[in-house]
Amino acid sequence: MLTPQQISAAVDTLHNAELSRVQVPALTLTYPGMDLDDAYAVQKGWVDRKLAQGREVIGYKIGLTSRAMQMTMKIDTPDYGVLLDDMVFPNGGSVEVAAFTDLRVEVEFAFVMKNTLFGENVSLEQVLDATAYVVPALELIAARSFRTDPATGYTRTVIDTIADNAANAGIIVGDVRAQPRDIDLRWAGAMLFLNGDVEETGLGAGVMGHPAHGIRWVCKRFAPHGIALQPGQVILSGSFTRPVMVRAGDHIRADYGPLGTIDVYFS
Repeated sequence: MLTPQQISAAVDTLHNAELSRVQVPALTLTYPGMDLDDAYAVQKGWVDRKLAQGREVIGYKIGLTSRAMQMTMKIDTPDYGVLLDDMVFPNGGSVEVAAFTDLRVEVEFAFVMKNTLFGENVSLEQVLDATAYVVPALELIAARSFRTDPATGYTRTVIDTIADNAANAGIIVGDVRAQPRDIDLRWAGAMLFLNGDVEETGLGAGVMGHPAHGIRWVCKRFAPHGIALQPGQVILSGSFTRPVMVRAGDHIRADYGPLGTIDVYFS
């Protein structure tokens, strides 16, 4: 277990990396004994610092829910991070790449809650009952620590990703809202275009068989800590494509068919 002083130092490291827009070595290089509890403690410390500076929690993201992403990270369990109010970008807007470190895009569905949802054994039906609507979403992810250390070749672990607030950087939601039972989210999906060419495709079933299972997972994870999902919160259920790197000058379009499109221009 990391000491409170080590957790504070780790928060400083990630916070300064984000502010300076310069990546740092993975925390597990400095603290090789870090475990999942340590990682979430660092994440909480960093989020608490941002809340003290005036930020507000608007929801959560669930990551590493698809087999493709789990195989990439060599893990077999999802993770979560906290969405804050300064992470929201408009559909059709522009994002400055230089404001982030190692910026990438993932394709998801977002669940917007209408009722409180709490418990270790929340069912898929209960998730749908508690959801106001589902909307297409792109997540911007930015690694504040090196994915692969340029000096040592060390690859950061899921511990590093969790401490890094699950690499949260931003969210862009679409304009078409769907009632959760009006569509079969297993078969709902998207084509992701990078500069006009199809870069990725995927279906919602890539997220644990159904995107709502991602919401169930985070409820189970939160329940022992007395945390519930609240009305109005936005919950990203997890990407059903691999992350796509973007650079200044790129244009991303996610075509969700009947659920509309999301466009982002990168400057």
